[in-house]
Amino acid sequence: MGELSVNQNKLQKRLRRLAGEAIADFSMIEDGDKVMVCLSGGKDSYTMLDILLYLQKVAPIRFELVAVNMDQKQPGFPEHVLPQYLASIGVAYHVIEKDTYSVVKEKIPEGKTTCSLCSRLRRGTLYTYADEIGATKMALGHHRDDILETFFLNMFYGGTLKAMPPKLRADDGRNVVIRPLAYCSEKDIEAYSQLKAFPIIPCNLCGSQENLQRQVVKDMLLEWERKSPGRTEIMFRALQNVVPSQLADRKLFDFNSLKIDETATPRFVDVMNL
Repeated sequence: MGELSVNQNKLQKRLRRLAGEAIADFSMIEDGDKVMVCLSGGKDSYTMLDILLYLQKVAPIRFELVAVNMDQKQPGFPEHVLPQYLASIGVAYHVIEKDTYSVVKEKIPEGKTTCSLCSRLRRGTLYTYADEIGATKMALGHHRDDILETFFLNMFYGGTLKAMPPKLRADDGRNVVIRPLAYCSEKDIEAYSQLKAFPIIPCNLCGSQENLQRQVVKDMLLEWERKSPGRTEIMFRALQNVVPSQLADRKLFDFNSLKIDETATPRFVDVMNL
């Protein structure tokens, strides 16, 4: 086996291991679950499905996978690509047809980014469909870099300290969203996607520009990682090591009740009275 094949094998093992760890750490998938795997046709969702199919074979529990794609009626969308791929690997799938494209074009002025509204409409439709088919979990392909980017976007532009959790219960209580790639880096997913030659469908069919704020944050994180390799991993670890008493959210920590503890041992001992 050549050096390239060794590296490819390491890449696959690393992604499978990290996804397995995330699933175990957050109890993402349990025995008897019906997991709706949301496929966009991008590198992340293809990689997620590939890894979940592997884990389904080796996991000590039994769970069902159902692949779902949403055809948003964007002009030029290659409708045949995903069904052909899923049929070729023998995965059960559903295509939801919902014309969100027209809604977005009607609501968003020309030239403005459409990603936010498009995402909300898509998510709402997927939530409803998951409920209809009795899915107990809804798997999305967000990775570690997505989660960190969202954290900084919320901090810089929204004034909140929040990201995207690896596991989330929807507001209506009817859906549990899981992100099996939460520990995986975008760099690894990109390399794996190229290795597996997934039939990628680009997300530029609607003509919307890249979300400017997210791109600024993405570039910032890439530059930090370039200058200080390993920083991304450290920052992600910080999301798992929150210390509420060292922040300033009065709902998370009772600052009002903080008083001197009269029973505590004095810090300084009076040596003259020993």
